[in-house]
Amino acid sequence: MIVETVQGEGGLRAARASWLRGLAELCRQHEILLIVDDVQAGCGRTGTFFSFENAAITPDIVCLSKSISGFGLPLALTLFKPELDIWKPGEHNGTFRGHNPAFVTGAAALEHFWQDGRFQSDVAGLIPQLHEGLAEIAGSVEGATVRGRGLLAGIYYPDPQTAGKIAAESFARGLLVETSGPEGEVVKTMPALTISPEDLQKGLDILAEAAESVTGAPVALESAV
Repeated sequence: MIVETVQGEGGLRAARASWLRGLAELCRQHEILLIVDDVQAGCGRTGTFFSFENAAITPDIVCLSKSISGFGLPLALTLFKPELDIWKPGEHNGTFRGHNPAFVTGAAALEHFWQDGRFQSDVAGLIPQLHEGLAEIAGSVEGATVRGRGLLAGIYYPDPQTAGKIAAESFARGLLVETSGPEGEVVKTMPALTISPEDLQKGLDILAEAAESVTGAPVALESAV
């Protein structure tokens, strides 16, 4: 059973810790492998290195990619429990593998950012700023709500077309954001984990201006910097 702990069909619906624990127990009872897709939500994106840490579960397999290289280079890792290792030496090799520069930058990023708790603490300090800013923007439109966890969060809009228009308007103003969900109804933000509070505030200000331009609803965004 594969679980993507933040990005789901509903668009950034973060799985509750209690739900994940129940799922892990269900898999254990029925001898089902629990695979966590942390390709986008891992490597510190939700506040801890793995997105499922707050649930205190141990998946059988974990998939990592994207920011694991530390420099945007192509690299993917599959972690699994030792007892699941049925590969003979070299048997799992293939033509398309992470290339050496990605291994070098990935190792350097792990050693630099994750050797102690300072980087995780820095990320934790940014999370309230992002969520409070998104909440203020969402508060201007009835039915709009903030979704997601950590620095993978966004705003759900009842009208599916709103998020796409806000994303386009943000881009025109110099800010790149995505949309998420079955109908693209969520404005999705993924600021760099190394972003400064000042730059994060600039991004929120642009997003607020774009949202106000599209919805016509005034946004009173208070600066957290």
